[in-house]
Amino acid sequence: MLDIILPIAFGFVSIALLLSFIRLLKGPDLPDRILALDTLFINAIALVVILGMHLGSALYFEAALLIALMGFVGTVSLSKYLLRGDIME
Repeated sequence: MLDIILPIAFGFVSIALLLSFIRLLKGPDLPDRILALDTLFINAIALVVILGMHLGSALYFEAALLIALMGFVGTVSLSKYLLRGDIME
């Protein structure tokens, strides 16, 4: 059953990744682009986790944690820059 569901999930998450990337490029203003970037990170995490489940390797879950950490730091720093105009205080 997992052999059927994982390729379907991979396809749906890939489509979501593509749509988020389009929103990142076309976003009407900067907050929409930051939100699209955060969604791109979440979709990338989902793709890595699905790949790890498909290959049966726990290494991909550690990579997903690193992507999550970079996504969080990137979103926070961009949001802080948008609000204050400076990242470091």
